[in-house]
Amino acid sequence: DYHGINGNVSLDRRSEIVQSPNRYELALGTVDKSNNNSLSRGETGSYDLGSAEARARNNGHFGGSNGGALHTVDENMINNYQNQPSTTTTTTNGQTSSSGMGNGNSGTLRSIDEEMRKKKWPTDRAYFLAKELLMTERTYKKDLDVINTWFREELTPEDLENLQPLFQYFESMLEHHSVFLRDLEHRILLWEGRGGHETHRIGDVMLKNMVVLPIYDEYVESHREILERLNDLYDNDDKFQQTYREFELQKVCYLPISYFILKPLHRLLHYELLLELLLTHYGEDHFDRTDCHGTLMMLTRSTEVIRRELMASENHSLLCEIQRDIDGYDGLVQPDRKLIRQGCLLKHSKRGLQQRMFFLFSDVLLYAVKSPVTQTFKVLGHVPVRSLLTENAEHNAFVIFGGQRAITVSAGTTVEKTLWLDELAKAANSLKYKPQTQLPIVSIKTCTSSEENLEACGLNSALVPQAAAKQPSPRNNTALHVCWHRGVTICLDDHLRAGRNQISGYLLRKFKNSSGWQKLWVVLTSFCLYFYKSYADDAALASLPLLGYTVGPPGIQDAVQKEYVFKLSFKNHTYFFRAESEHTYNRWMEVLRSATQIQESRSSPTINSNNLINNNNANNGTN
Repeated sequence: DYHGINGNVSLDRRSEIVQSPNRYELALGTVDKSNNNSLSRGETGSYDLGSAEARARNNGHFGGSNGGALHTVDENMINNYQNQPSTTTTTTNGQTSSSGMGNGNSGTLRSIDEEMRKKKWPTDRAYFLAKELLMTERTYKKDLDVINTWFREELTPEDLENLQPLFQYFESMLEHHSVFLRDLEHRILLWEGRGGHETHRIGDVMLKNMVVLPIYDEYVESHREILERLNDLYDNDDKFQQTYREFELQKVCYLPISYFILKPLHRLLHYELLLELLLTHYGEDHFDRTDCHGTLMMLTRSTEVIRRELMASENHSLLCEIQRDIDGYDGLVQPDRKLIRQGCLLKHSKRGLQQRMFFLFSDVLLYAVKSPVTQTFKVLGHVPVRSLLTENAEHNAFVIFGGQRAITVSAGTTVEKTLWLDELAKAANSLKYKPQTQLPIVSIKTCTSSEENLEACGLNSALVPQAAAKQPSPRNNTALHVCWHRGVTICLDDHLRAGRNQISGYLLRKFKNSSGWQKLWVVLTSFCLYFYKSYADDAALASLPLLGYTVGPPGIQDAVQKEYVFKLSFKNHTYFFRAESEHTYNRWMEVLRSATQIQESRSSPTINSNNLINNNNANNGTN
């Protein structure tokens, strides 16, 4: 179901520490000390969490026999305040109020409580950026595991030999990131557990992890060859193709395999983003600035190369995925072919408006319809981009001329129409002065009828030999299929943006008509939210494709009187999510907009949750 979230997960209250009705804190969970990929302290210098926590308890960081003194001080502050004499007055309505000696401010107790909360829970923006690093690192390590452990186990020795470079790189990266993850968890534990001021930093931990950069530099040079080898095996080895498709059906493989191959490149770009945000936050004299700046300088040399390579790699991966999802056009993956835009348009015909999927490439425009039998897209026609012309029409309609035919189509919105017209014109102009290349006509299996006789095109299953028919598509929540179901359009730049805007973490979720909140581990990647009960789970409970959704704060009519809440809506489907802090709220809003409002201007400022909070408090008085 593309419009809803399946499953109903109850909260594990033991892992949630509730401090007051105005705040919830999401616990880190436990560390898997049985991780086979973790190295010993002597080999890596990583921390032993058990010893660290024991030392922290002895130093008074986490309570215990000595740590209880900290709580005693706080309790004494309250007791001393409560034992002070107070004056009692009677109001005109007969209610009584009391005020303590001194300034007579009845809010003093609340101020003390607020001060205690600030002492107990970090509120610095650097802490939340470090925590985002930890949360996304947990997801990244599991992504490495999907290929290095789960996919690896499915392959034959011959397949492993053919893909040996892939597994060598992923095994090395997984080894390093298992150590890095433990170091991050240790640092956040100290930061949250009243470690010394010197522990309120993350640059030193990141700088230490930069020892892995040479592996990434080699991987950046080799990953395209790995992607091409995967595609060759898929096309030429039926047994490997069957294994590949069956693995993508497993719940642990929540993305197409080729997307996991690009994850290491996206990860370094995310490190760079977080470091830039930290340096913006820090002052010139902050004690963590030097390590963060040094780490960023080391990263920049690698990320500059990644940016040069990533568009071509994303494009190649998308061409491979589209080829596996379409029928009637072979040889789609070509070295110089670039995907520009894909999406739904309504084609005008004698039978009325017909939904069609359009693919605009740098040299050819294809249009197709989704088969209800195979769930793949049957190509119905093509227009060479070199001879393509467009003409504006009324409302959201326009005409595409080319290949001795005229196709009248309608977009869903004026914005979509403008996007299509602009990019069709740019694609045609870009070929005007380039040498003409021969389009592989022999690979096109299409209809000549302008009415697109579906029987002749093979959409009637009775006319298609079973051996020749494609197997049902294993993945119907990819952007291609969601574009069809939601009637939206996306371009290559949107895919690149989605790769940069990824986030993970705990959120509280509430359905539109429910009263309770459920704590879930949520991963945003590739225009889709994936929901887990815990970050340690291998398979998602459910997913929610975001194309077509809008995101924003709840309105007055939603009657959601909580802090840091954002709303996801599509038609009559509405979900509410609650973050733990203003910073986390703004970060989720930022990345969700990149996955939902892809057709709108991205220059609009990030919504500041303070306005929403003040409105909620004014309406309700409590949270």
